[in-house]
Amino acid sequence: MTTDHGLFGPESVTWRVMGEPILLVGGLRALLMQGLHPRAMRGVLQHSSLMDPAEAWSRFVRTTDFVRVRTYGTRAEVERAGRRVRRIHARLTAYDPDTGEDFRLDDPEALLWVHVGEVDSYLSVARRGGVRVTDEEADRFVAEWQRAAEVVGLAPDAVPGSVGEMRDYIQAQRPGLRFVPEAAHPLRLSFNAPLPLILTPLKPAMPALTLLAFATLPRWARRLYGLPATPVGDLWATATLRTLHTGLGLVPSQVRYSPAARRARRIMAA
Repeated sequence: MTTDHGLFGPESVTWRVMGEPILLVGGLRALLMQGLHPRAMRGVLQHSSLMDPAEAWSRFVRTTDFVRVRTYGTRAEVERAGRRVRRIHARLTAYDPDTGEDFRLDDPEALLWVHVGEVDSYLSVARRGGVRVTDEEADRFVAEWQRAAEVVGLAPDAVPGSVGEMRDYIQAQRPGLRFVPEAAHPLRLSFNAPLPLILTPLKPAMPALTLLAFATLPRWARRLYGLPATPVGDLWATATLRTLHTGLGLVPSQVRYSPAARRARRIMAA
């Protein structure tokens, strides 16, 4: 009987890369990339209580669980999670003040930008942090995530399938990207991160993590957020990521990896 390893499985680059704790920075970077697409950002702003600790934290937990299931879950679990996300997106609309139009949250252009921003962020942070990923494996990682795109309602063949295609897509989107004026700046929000009471001790670390995520963005993206964009920032981001990744490597694996990632590592080693 064939074991159901979901979308990716033990031979995938995704399983090897996604369990690394340094990818927390990749997740923050993905949110910052999403924030530069006006419609994607307005969809979040108009349907989220970003500064309500109860709402913001529960939304974060749901998003984290979705990423976990999509990465490590069985096909049945992935399909259930995907149906839920597609159903929510299909019934919600947001308003675009630039055009005066209402748009659905499952707008394919916005979904595609969010998908690419996520893949680019995970891959960029992993490689800069010192996770071993060859050029060929990087292309495989991007291609593997075409399967993940289908979960949120995108056609796999409409999604970049290599690093080169992904870079070309991002370059083509740049003229339409900006940080919408009605949104609060993420760096400022990080100083009052809406964490539940039990996680209050982590609040002092949030500005530093957010700043690191900003520093990993391309220079043009940092400029859109009104932040300095210099080679010094690039060097600092890479050095900091590598230091963090090395330090985390000294932590015992039973602590360093999540339960799902530990299970995946056992399967890969079998």
